[in-house]
Amino acid sequence: MYKLLRISLLSLSLCVGCSSVNITKTDNPQSGSIQTGQGDNTAQNIAAESEHNKQQLAGFELNNGLVMPQPGLGTYQLADGEVAENAVLEALKQGYRHIDTAHAYRNERSVGRAIRKSGVQRQEIWVTSKLWPNEYGEGKTLPQIDKMLKRLDLDYIDLVYLHQPVGDYIGAIKELAKAVELGKIRAFGISNFDFNDEMYDEVMALGIKPAAMQIECHPYAQRKHWQEKLKKDNILLECWFPLGGRDSNGEILRDPVINKIAAVHNKTPAQVVLRWHYQEGFSLIPGSHNPQHIAENIAISDFVLSDDEMNQIRALDKEHRYFTMTYDEIHDRFLNFVIDD
Repeated sequence: MYKLLRISLLSLSLCVGCSSVNITKTDNPQSGSIQTGQGDNTAQNIAAESEHNKQQLAGFELNNGLVMPQPGLGTYQLADGEVAENAVLEALKQGYRHIDTAHAYRNERSVGRAIRKSGVQRQEIWVTSKLWPNEYGEGKTLPQIDKMLKRLDLDYIDLVYLHQPVGDYIGAIKELAKAVELGKIRAFGISNFDFNDEMYDEVMALGIKPAAMQIECHPYAQRKHWQEKLKKDNILLECWFPLGGRDSNGEILRDPVINKIAAVHNKTPAQVVLRWHYQEGFSLIPGSHNPQHIAENIAISDFVLSDDEMNQIRALDKEHRYFTMTYDEIHDRFLNFVIDD
């Protein structure tokens, strides 16, 4: 469904240590790079080390022609300040070119600072953020995007999601389409619109197609219904909790099937799961502030899972989700919950 760009023939072999896949830089209407001082050795060192460590994975082409780099760093539950800032700096040093944040995470300012400090050119970094329901509505969402740009201290945002399917999301989508036309954002998506087909179909009926939909997805909840629906509509499936998340207590990473495959490739269970996501064509945004885990999660370009191994992991699906709130619960909890600046 989504094109893996510049894939060499060798990368499709099933050997360990096969040729890697190249990241393709996205064309960007914005010009310029992150400005750093002449004496900013930290930024210079991070940029130089990042170029050396850059992992060779292809991005996924979206339905508007943009290319989303893979994998991304998720910043959910990364505390604002040094924790979030250092995690993003480490990720960019390791070669990540995709950072996922949200207004609700309260760490957009730290993400923006890290990007500026990194010395990596802005146009090389895909930045995703999310609007909260109190920011939805015609005449309301565009000003909230301006506030988001100010928090991140960026000239544009690559992708903005509607974080939850409550409130005036129809009005918000119309405003997001205007934001794309104005160059404030490059693409928009919907997040957690998987409670039923009706709300998703209501969005699609607008004739303003999202580029991506972000939902919980991992080997124990592979979301087959949504895989098929999104594939039909040419919308990228992006997975939060790709490894199960904290609430899973590492259950997926202890799975014997995954551990057996990991032993064959001399990889960790996490790397096998992330490689499975990637080969399925899912965008993945594992989150961590641990430098070892950040490095581990991007090091999935030097092996390929066989068709049999992919099928073994597909067979683990039991639609077991770790986020279990009902729609009524999120409606009651999130509709009137206001996130300010």
